[in-house]
Amino acid sequence: MYFQLKFLHLSSSVLFLLIFPVRNRLREIVGASTNWKDHQQALAERASLSQYLAQSQDELPAKTMKDSAIEAHLPLGTQPALREKYLNYHNSVRFGRILEDLDSLAVLICYSHTWNKELKRSPLSIVTALVDKIDMRKNIIYPDCDIKFTGHVTWVGKTSIEAKMHMSQYHDGAYTDVLDATFVMVARDPENKRAAFINPLKLESPEEEAIFQQGEINKTRRVELSTASLLKVAPTAEERTLVHNLFLNTLDTRTVSFRSRILPPNSVWIEDAKMKGLEICHPQERNIFNRIFGGFLMRKAYELGWANACAFAGCRPTLVAVDDIVFRKPVEIGSLLLLSSQVCYTEGMHIQVRVHTEVLDPLTRQHSTTNVFHFTFRVEKDIPAIVPQSYGESMLYLDGKRHFDETMRSQG
Repeated sequence: MYFQLKFLHLSSSVLFLLIFPVRNRLREIVGASTNWKDHQQALAERASLSQYLAQSQDELPAKTMKDSAIEAHLPLGTQPALREKYLNYHNSVRFGRILEDLDSLAVLICYSHTWNKELKRSPLSIVTALVDKIDMRKNIIYPDCDIKFTGHVTWVGKTSIEAKMHMSQYHDGAYTDVLDATFVMVARDPENKRAAFINPLKLESPEEEAIFQQGEINKTRRVELSTASLLKVAPTAEERTLVHNLFLNTLDTRTVSFRSRILPPNSVWIEDAKMKGLEICHPQERNIFNRIFGGFLMRKAYELGWANACAFAGCRPTLVAVDDIVFRKPVEIGSLLLLSSQVCYTEGMHIQVRVHTEVLDPLTRQHSTTNVFHFTFRVEKDIPAIVPQSYGESMLYLDGKRHFDETMRSQG
């Protein structure tokens, strides 16, 4: 990923970092190795940075939103050599690459908030905890026009940070909005083993107060959604009625049997709307902490989800939103990454896709979930209804409907 970066400071003076790989900049901040063969030595050197960790948040100076503000340019228009990496078959930009860029930029924003200029290296390991939301404002991203990202820290807890980013593209003489993204990061010790304190946020205006309060609302919403998860509590009465009606619609009226099921017209069994993939996690895809880069995981999940939606609809889908991507467990280099995509809900011209990723230890055959991704797509025609058969499939259906409804609410 190549960006032209400029850091915005209170003094209004601007420090320019010309075309430079963001992940290499992050390696400088952390002191990570650039070569895989040297990573063990780099890890040992980072362990010594623990002495610089704060024992409480009160020890750390408050930072402002402006301290973390970054503007980044991806010069697809002015530097044609970059286009090949971002170009897709439809002569548009590969959105999976944009996800990688957003992830790296979110980490850099958070390091800007926590940076201590008296230290050569940051003692913090800042990693992606979740992608709260990515809302698309425009469906087409041109492959030959410059892209601009802006972002800054919007909310801070004791060990977690929310960063918001905005992406726009220069076309027809002006920048137009493309997307808004909200990421939540967590700070850990140099060895990425336990939580670490981060600088509090100093609010300087009523506008910043409102931005911070929205971060509090986002946090409360995430807690409520987690508490109401279908993996923890039963569906609501309305949802139970919906599932029962779906079941009744699949009964064979000739046999009137619980076992005999028929597919309603213009429908597809949920079992027949899957797509699977596998990735061997090589060192090339590692992050600065020598785990697999979260942006790479997002790109692979998005591309599989897009392919699943495309095959289901029989036409090219466009992305509406990404939400609630939780990074449950880091993916180690050398892992076998299994990806499973499922169309779990449809409505009108919209398709809700869930991608589940897990790592398989080939020696022990143990499976561990690492991520669950939720994507909302839209096509230019009405599509078949998706129909569950089992109770588990019905829960997938309801979970998909919840995410779809939340997306439509936030965009409405």
